[in-house]
Amino acid sequence: MSTVVPPPDPEADPRVKAVFDDIRATRKSDFINNMWLWLAFDVDLLERTWAEVKAVMATPSALDPLVKEMLYVAVSVTNGCGYCIHSHMAAAKAKGMTEAQHADILRVISLAAKTNQLATALQVPVDPTFDAAGEN
Repeated sequence: MSTVVPPPDPEADPRVKAVFDDIRATRKSDFINNMWLWLAFDVDLLERTWAEVKAVMATPSALDPLVKEMLYVAVSVTNGCGYCIHSHMAAAKAKGMTEAQHADILRVISLAAKTNQLATALQVPVDPTFDAAGEN
């Protein structure tokens, strides 16, 4: 159940239209997904969020675009964001994620969740060799 009502005609606002046009151009698609439609209730939030998403997810960097999507899925699972799990899983599949990779990422997510809980429950001290500052 939504906590806000998206604007009935979001592109009537020229700032929203500009963001939506940039999303379309960046993604090479006419589809504007619900996240952006709902964020259009606050154009400042929409603009800032899209700028950050574009900078991190759509700008070439040291990480391959598929890896970025798979990481987004993993964090979304951890945060319990069903919307993001679905949208970024679809993006990962569109970028070539195979069924084997899908299964593998689920194994990694579940293993990380388990070992994170064990390390937290046991309060295992960090090994000095893992401290980037050389301190413990």
